[in-house]
Amino acid sequence: MIDVESLLTYEKMYLDRGCRYICGVDEVGRGPLAGPVTVAAYVTDFSRLTEGVNDSKKLSEKKREKLFSELKDKAVCYNVVSLDNNVIDKINILNATKQAMKQAIEGLTVKPDVVLIDAVELDIPYRTHSIIRGDALSYSIAAASIVAKVTRDRFMTELDAVFPEYGFASNKGYGSKKHIEALLKYGPTPLHRKTFIRNFVKDE
Repeated sequence: MIDVESLLTYEKMYLDRGCRYICGVDEVGRGPLAGPVTVAAYVTDFSRLTEGVNDSKKLSEKKREKLFSELKDKAVCYNVVSLDNNVIDKINILNATKQAMKQAIEGLTVKPDVVLIDAVELDIPYRTHSIIRGDALSYSIAAASIVAKVTRDRFMTELDAVFPEYGFASNKGYGSKKHIEALLKYGPTPLHRKTFIRNFVKDE
């Protein structure tokens, strides 16, 4: 298990500069063929860190679920924003991601002193630091990645009951073999991103 201290390099740098509220921001769902892009903004309480936090992609679903509950309880505050496939089709996935990030930050109950963001550059009225592979290097971003992923995964699992043919509970909207086969056989659902499925559904 990764040592929490190894994920605090950026946080400690800003704490040493007098920052109190450090916010991590990450997204999940940029690549799927269906469903929303989901962003979490997470303000870390450094007196109540959670052991086992890491890039959400490196954790099992069971581990993410456990950490999700603990992280929510221990946060100074957090906020999650999802933008659906219609917004993604209208303004493209990068702009939808940035818009969701801005909304997530704006919806926090405290004003962050600095915002650490996984890879994306944001033009917002806060001090920002974009970190490549930030979800593997920053505790705050890793925490945000877990909160975002569990939130989106739960939503996609709920959709599986509505559209069982597509296997959303297992593929979460990503282009798995079963998902693409269902898309070709049954056509798109109202959750599919038209701009993402043009190679599979020619009429869309």
